[in-house]
Amino acid sequence: MTTFQLHDENTAPEGSQESLANSRKAFGMVPGLHAVMAEAPGLLEAYKVVGDLFQKSSLNKDELTVVWQTVNVEHACHYCVPAHTAIAKGMKVDDAITEALRNETVLPNARLEALRTFTLSVVRDRGQVSDSGVQAFLDAGFTRAQILEVVLGVSMKVMSNYTNHLAKTPVDAPFQPFAWNKAVETT
Repeated sequence: MTTFQLHDENTAPEGSQESLANSRKAFGMVPGLHAVMAEAPGLLEAYKVVGDLFQKSSLNKDELTVVWQTVNVEHACHYCVPAHTAIAKGMKVDDAITEALRNETVLPNARLEALRTFTLSVVRDRGQVSDSGVQAFLDAGFTRAQILEVVLGVSMKVMSNYTNHLAKTPVDAPFQPFAWNKAVETT
C-alpha cells in the first residue's frame, strides 16, 4: 500500500510551503487534506483557487453546502463529509439540511432538492445531464450560470474526494465528532 506524507510548512515541497502556512493561519492548523495535497503543489494551489472561486459564485451558503455534500456523499468521502459538516456549522447552515445530505434523505425545500438532484446527475452522468434534467433545474429557479457553477463545485470536490480516497487521509480532530460512513443500501 502506498502511504502519503502529511506535510507541514517544513517538510512540504517548496511550492507548497507558503500555501500550507496560509492554511495554518486560516484554520489554526494544516488540514490533513492540504497536508496530503502539498506533495503536488499544483494540486494544492488548484484546489484552493477553485474553492475560492466556488465560494464567490452566486450560490448561497445553503446551496454551496448542498453541492459540496452531495458530491462528498456520492463519492463516499470519509474525510470531506465530516469536514463539510463542520464547515456548514461554521457557516450557520441549518442542521436539517446537513443531516438530510449526510443521510441521503429529502431536503427541507424543493429548490435545494432540485439542486441536489441536478448535482447528482452531473456527477453520475459525467456532465451529460438530460434536457429534462437541465430544465427541471432551471424551473426550480436556477440559472444557466449556476449550471456551470455546479460544475465548478463538482470539480473542486473531485480533487479533494479522490485525493482522500487515494491517500486515506486521516480525519482531523476538529472534524472527528462528525465522522460519517455511507449508509449501506439493502435490496
